[in-house]
Amino acid sequence: MSQGNTGVTAQVVHAQACPVREVLDRVAGKWSVQIIVAAAHGPIRFTELERSIDGISRRMLTLTLRNLERDGLLTRTVHPTVPPKVEYELTPVARELHSTLLGLTDWAERHRITIAESRAAYDAVHRPELLDA
Repeated sequence: MSQGNTGVTAQVVHAQACPVREVLDRVAGKWSVQIIVAAAHGPIRFTELERSIDGISRRMLTLTLRNLERDGLLTRTVHPTVPPKVEYELTPVARELHSTLLGLTDWAERHRITIAESRAAYDAVHRPELLDA
């Protein structure tokens, strides 16, 4: 970045962007998004999450749930039953995030054909070897 034009150093940009990047990395992660969407309709149990999220391992689900709870996006409630019943629920902050995700997915749905057409046009010009595959 040119310091002559803006007077902004790389250190200033990094200091301001780093916390935001850390939050975005967490909430935009593949598993985090799917957990937030799955839990959007109310409390959900671990096994229900595991069944509803294709491809996630038990370990990855556990780690992601812990991180989301640590970040204040999920609450974990243990009910005193035998065996213990554990439920996860979105916090108000995560509900707001879910609304934002719905807007993003709506946008993606509206523009997916346009993007696919743009990719095909770009590839035809810049990557013609992909057309023969």
